[in-house]
Amino acid sequence: MKILYLSDDFPPLAKGGASIIAYRIAKDLLKKGHQIFIITSVQKKSQAGEMHFEGMTLFRIYANYHERWRAYLSLYNFQTVNKVEEIIKKIKPDVVHAFNVHYHLSYHCFKIAKQYCKVVFLTACDTMLFTYGKFFSYVNPDNLLIPAHFDYHISLWDTIKQAKKRYNPLRNIIIRWYLKYVDKIFSPSKAIKEALEANHIKNIDVIYSGIDLDEWRIRESDISSFKEKYNVLDKKIVFFGGRLSGLKGGKNIILVMEKVISEIPQAVLLIAGHKDDNAQKMLILAKELKIENNIIFTGWLLGNELKAAYHSCDLAVFPSLYLDGFGLINLEAMAAKKPMVSTCFGGASEIVVDNETGYVVNPFNIKIMAQKISDLLKNPEKAKQFSQIGYERVKKYFSILEQIKKTFKYYCNFLEKKD
Repeated sequence: MKILYLSDDFPPLAKGGASIIAYRIAKDLLKKGHQIFIITSVQKKSQAGEMHFEGMTLFRIYANYHERWRAYLSLYNFQTVNKVEEIIKKIKPDVVHAFNVHYHLSYHCFKIAKQYCKVVFLTACDTMLFTYGKFFSYVNPDNLLIPAHFDYHISLWDTIKQAKKRYNPLRNIIIRWYLKYVDKIFSPSKAIKEALEANHIKNIDVIYSGIDLDEWRIRESDISSFKEKYNVLDKKIVFFGGRLSGLKGGKNIILVMEKVISEIPQAVLLIAGHKDDNAQKMLILAKELKIENNIIFTGWLLGNELKAAYHSCDLAVFPSLYLDGFGLINLEAMAAKKPMVSTCFGGASEIVVDNETGYVVNPFNIKIMAQKISDLLKNPEKAKQFSQIGYERVKKYFSILEQIKKTFKYYCNFLEKKD
């Protein structure tokens, strides 16, 4: 079977969750003997062109524009669509599976794909099919409880407030029109599916993201070396990783750690992420709270170093303040047999079972979140129990092989209908 994946970014250059999911699926199906092609975008002309990557054929198309035009060029990007059509016409794939294409490749690719292949799928890893950015308008920061129900419908006024001068009154209508060329939309969580459906987007099935547990094994010597490198051999380590935008909860976790450190002075927050402006804001706040010596930035981690970070920590945190579709950190920590303290917003609570594999919290409730982290640091036996249950849960429900099996079954079923 010829399978073409569309994604605005893709390894080895990419770091986003959606592209990592696409890569894992593509890599496994390649092993099973299928021909795998990737169309992605790059923002440097020197990186554009055709290349072979781990047995896949990778087409990188140059695309770059100011973000203010996103509401228009995300629909039809003149920088990419002709090249996408040329490549698809040449390959004639059986299946086209798009991941996040809401920036450079553009939604017009769905129409092109439908012209030259039998079936088209889309994995919607976020809410960009109806929002202009991260979806948080449904969150009430003053409510420190965990709501029993979320109203995911976004009002026109909230949309305009989010978009500001970028608002395009036809954007969402045109996106829904392009979606008629998609045979099935996949969502990585029930939360994303509910949010899409609440905003007039249908034809969605949930396929949870998966992970390969075997890939998360690591030698004890690598863990020891990591701890020595970052001088955390005798520390209680709380791990926080990923992109460090404000809505990922960076400020909140610093406020939380102030309370944790006051109780447990040897506690440190180990942060795996780029030292960008958001990281600097976290450091400034830590200095104001006089806990900067307990905050350790590793920079962006990959491969064995990332695994070592998970295996070195006592627990991991995911304090996202918006509808985060899934949060691979939850799976990765549980695969490394670590408990989670995770947000109640988005899909995380579908992975983490409160008081069984960790704790689900409202990340605006600084006091409660600090208590939950401190509880796990003070009670290593409880943390170990949570860790083991979490590991078994990942094995049972979030295997990458199960995700790929379900995805490929859709490919086959829809191809049979077309024949």
